[in-house]
Amino acid sequence: MKVVVTGCQGQVGYCLVKQLSQRTDIEILALDRTALDISNPEQVNTLITNTKPDVIINAAAYTAVDKAESEPQQAYAINRDGPEYLALAAKEINALLLHISTDYVFDGCKTEPYLESDDTNPQTVYGQSKLAGEKKIQAAGCRYGILRTAWVFGEHGHNFVKTMLRLGDKPELNIVADQWGGPTYAGDIASTLITMMYTMTGDKSVESSIFHFSGSPHCSWFEFAGEIFATAKTTGQLESSPLLHRITTEAYPLPAPRPANCRLNCEKIHQEFGITPSNWKAALQQVLSMDIKENQA
Repeated sequence: MKVVVTGCQGQVGYCLVKQLSQRTDIEILALDRTALDISNPEQVNTLITNTKPDVIINAAAYTAVDKAESEPQQAYAINRDGPEYLALAAKEINALLLHISTDYVFDGCKTEPYLESDDTNPQTVYGQSKLAGEKKIQAAGCRYGILRTAWVFGEHGHNFVKTMLRLGDKPELNIVADQWGGPTYAGDIASTLITMMYTMTGDKSVESSIFHFSGSPHCSWFEFAGEIFATAKTTGQLESSPLLHRITTEAYPLPAPRPANCRLNCEKIHQEFGITPSNWKAALQQVLSMDIKENQA
């Protein structure tokens, strides 16, 4: 099976390439932005037409949530136009497109975890551009699987875990305690996409749809930070940790508003593929056992 992975230098793309490379039945073409600008329709069409992959996994995205507020054109080019071009190209060669989306398509006002069928209402340019990308894929007519996830962390790239490690020498830190979600290991997102890939290419009766996948148990950023520092001390990443203080979202204003509820209901993906939520505490232990200090963000 021939698989194209876009955004191979991102958190999930890195893990995808690592996992796919270990499989003897996969021919993988890993592309970063220098190799393929997904916002360029001619580049996308030429590459996909010439390589004719069985599966396209789009891990490329504009993820700078705050910067997107002042760079909407760039955000929409990568998060809306790019997925559309990939979907149209996939349609032409009858390939499966797997695409990563986000909890930011919701406004965060619901009190329960979000279902795939819940109304979307993104409050940021980032969320709006990602939702627009979902809709473009659905309208293109290709076979697809859209995977919404949240609070991604891993050994590669920029994420909250590395930020906390970088700030680990501070005596005190203020951490937002009124936003809730499920931290999700990038490697588990990658393995989820691979499971979806094998299932959907092997069983054509599995319908194109949107699926939710994130970590469990749900927690606040404050609780996540506490677990990061506790684990970092046990794994030797840090000798001591800051005193953490709970603060509200209002006390830490940012250009792009954050949803208070980022919790995703993951029942649908379990029923369709047998996939269970990411065990983020186990994954955190694994990540912090690696030598990731040189790649802190």
